[in-house]
Formats: sequence, structure tokens, C-alpha cells
Amino acid sequence: QVQLVESGGGLVQAGGSLRLSCAASGRTISNYTMAWFRQGPGKERDFVAAISWNGGSLWYRDSVKGRFTISRDNAKSTVFLQMDSLKPEDTAIYYCAAALSSRAVMTTRTYDSWGQGTQVTVSS
Repeated sequence: QVQLVESGGGLVQAGGSLRLSCAASGRTISNYTMAWFRQGPGKERDFVAAISWNGGSLWYRDSVKGRFTISRDNAKSTVFLQMDSLKPEDTAIYYCAAALSSRAVMTTRTYDSWGQGTQVTVSS
């Protein structure tokens, strides 16, 4: 398994931006599909975005399309989530995840490794 550590969360006003980072260690992530999920209070963990091993394929949930951008730097074993035009409904703990599979990327079961999460709070 690969170890993942998220950073970059915080408190921001609606309309603002945050950039989350996910640093990987233990194994190279160059073979992994990487993703971000989020979990709000009392809610299930939901898919946000995913990126294929070489960045050639990207996936987003509908509600973040055009506002969030996922990217990766395999040389630095880091994945990013740029979040713009944030809304109060984006408030959640954001988790980074890694999977060797490139199928069913929007499903939590696909992922082998998870970070501890970083809190994102968007005030209205």
C-alpha cells in the first residue's frame, strides 16, 4: 500500500479558492489511479474527482465540473485538487485515495489506500 497525507484544507468564504495536496510515500504512484472523495457531516463518502496514472483521463462529479481541477506530479508523488468558486455545500472532509485499477473510479471500493483527510469549510 501507499501512504497518503492530505494538506491545504481550511476555512474560506463562498466564491473563494483552495488548493489541496496529497503527498504519497511508500511506493511510487506512477501506476496508480488517484482520486479525491469527500464526506460531509452525517453523509456518505462521495466521489469528487479522479485522474489516471498518466493524467490522460479525468473524471469529475457533476457538481464540481468547471470549478475543480485535479492534477498530478508523479515525479513528486503528489496529487492536487484546485477548488475554485467554492460553495457552502462543498464543506466536507476531503480524502485522497489511490488504486491500481482504472475501472469504477467513482466507487470507494476500488481504492486500496486512503489518507486521513483534510477539513474544508466554506462559509456563506
